[in-house]
Amino acid sequence: MRDSGATNQQTAVNRRDFVRAAGALAAALTLEGFKETASADDGRSDGRRSNDRRDDAGRVQDFIREVKGARLFDLCPTWDENSPIASVNPKFSMKLDATHANTFRNGQFDQHLSFTSEIMQWSGQHGAPSIDALGHIGRDGRLFGGVNAFDATSDPRGLGRSGVGAHLAMDHYATDLLVNRGVLLDVATFLTGKTSKPLAAGFEITARHLADTAHAQGTELHRGDTVLIRTGWGPFFTSDPAQYAGASSPGPGVDGAQFLIDHGARVVGNDTLTFEKRPPIRVTPTDFEVFPVHMLVIADHGIHIIENFLLEELAA
Repeated sequence: MRDSGATNQQTAVNRRDFVRAAGALAAALTLEGFKETASADDGRSDGRRSNDRRDDAGRVQDFIREVKGARLFDLCPTWDENSPIASVNPKFSMKLDATHANTFRNGQFDQHLSFTSEIMQWSGQHGAPSIDALGHIGRDGRLFGGVNAFDATSDPRGLGRSGVGAHLAMDHYATDLLVNRGVLLDVATFLTGKTSKPLAAGFEITARHLADTAHAQGTELHRGDTVLIRTGWGPFFTSDPAQYAGASSPGPGVDGAQFLIDHGARVVGNDTLTFEKRPPIRVTPTDFEVFPVHMLVIADHGIHIIENFLLEELAA
């Protein structure tokens, strides 16, 4: 999800090949990954037991067996040096000044050889689609499971390098979520009546909106799902980066987030920069929280958030 150089394309896949590949991956995850994940999670204070992981392994296998046909969708927009990024992350790129013309002419190697090198544009977090690790967000100095946020990040090399909270880093992302049942709730189309019409800036998606969208689509949410919410803002990533990265965008509020939690989602995501509604609702000019949904979903419930998906083709 962090591949900022991905391009948009759709590939049709043969059902047999899809099931064979998915089944092989799921089998590998079941035989090896789940043992490793369960071992790494032993002693966690969030209350999850190792047999919960075995239950998740069975859930993934059941999902794969239910596949009747498949298409492959790329949900990543094209990212370049002009793409939007949250203000907390600086943009940067790396370019080696090596083209076929100048390497051939300067005779750096021999009279026959020329070469060129890559240019890398890197968003870090909050640019191209990225998964929020469970240690990404804290509430009142505590990470998911009650881990001390300050101790977990006391080593400048990164989260968990101090010996505290390592299981909340991205390299401990649950292996069963690599192959998972995904559900799209196209709230934008349901509420506006048009696939081409996005939700308004600052619009709050509530539990009622999500429930009504699921009902209208005939979609049933299952425990463990990856739930994606379409607001219609995905195209702004390339067509209007300033609006996409502005101070106001649609998304779930606390009420909508609680709906996802109550229905057992393990990963949630959408097509905006920060997933949740911005700005947050203010009870008074001074009575509000910054990123209340992130704190509720990640710090309180251990659910991953993925931002910046492009969901237009999936919703078509």
